[in-house]
Amino acid sequence: MDKYNRIKGITLAIVGASFWGLGGTVSDYLFQHQHIDMNWYVTARLLISGVLLLCLFKLTHEQHSLFSIFKDKASIIQLLLFSIFGMFLVQYSYMASINYGNAAVATLLQYIAPVYIIIWYVLRKKDTFKAFDLIAIILTIAGSFLLLTNGSIHNLMVAKSSIIWGIISGLSLAFYTIYVGNLLKKYPSVLVVGWSMLISGIFINFKAPIWDIDIQLLNGQTIFYLLFGIIAGTTIAFFFFISSLNYLSAKETAFFGTIEPVIAILSSAIWLNVAFLPFQILGILLILVLILTISLKKGNTSEV
Repeated sequence: MDKYNRIKGITLAIVGASFWGLGGTVSDYLFQHQHIDMNWYVTARLLISGVLLLCLFKLTHEQHSLFSIFKDKASIIQLLLFSIFGMFLVQYSYMASINYGNAAVATLLQYIAPVYIIIWYVLRKKDTFKAFDLIAIILTIAGSFLLLTNGSIHNLMVAKSSIIWGIISGLSLAFYTIYVGNLLKKYPSVLVVGWSMLISGIFINFKAPIWDIDIQLLNGQTIFYLLFGIIAGTTIAFFFFISSLNYLSAKETAFFGTIEPVIAILSSAIWLNVAFLPFQILGILLILVLILTISLKKGNTSEV
């Protein structure tokens, strides 16, 4: 039974992370080829995934109240701050980076978040600066430089707006990871993320209402990819990945989670014909080494 549970946990972690990676590429396809508005897509992604995750929580935690998180004033304030500055900003900046660039670069820039966390803890004197931290920072700078410039300081291979949003995405994911800790000590992760998605979805709905979409854009193919991006690439991806923690350690789950950027890169290259030049490929490899090393060392990175 232990072997079966381990295989089950590995499968859930790999499928969940793979769906995240594919979800980014599908978003790229929807923006570039189906002309779906990025703001509307973020609204739909957050609102629908939030509702579905809360439904899944109720189905799997019948004894728990959906509204338990709202019984404590401090938790309400923490949830609102996390929803806007964590969940919303992570989702919006990631999608904006994809919209102005591509899913592969956006995912890699977001996955630098653990380095920001290292720097934050060192600056706050909650941790000492170690040799590993210096190596991580060097890999980040070198890998990002090669990825974004192909080795030439005079040549950006990715739009500046995509880079800026990608950096914001990584910073907001760092905040997301650090800030959510207090909530997760008191409430199940699916409940916290479900409500934060729903709240942030309501927030952006004022800017891009979910009902405000050009019906002419909706055909069978577009609807299929929308459903995949929202349900498989967000709801199922998160639920599977978190469920894998029932069978694996956090370190193991983080290790298998590193397949997400690999899937995003491969699917972008194979499906969307995103080409990478030699020094960019070297930059990608350096960042992937960084991601893998950090996941093996700390095992505490989070995702949305």
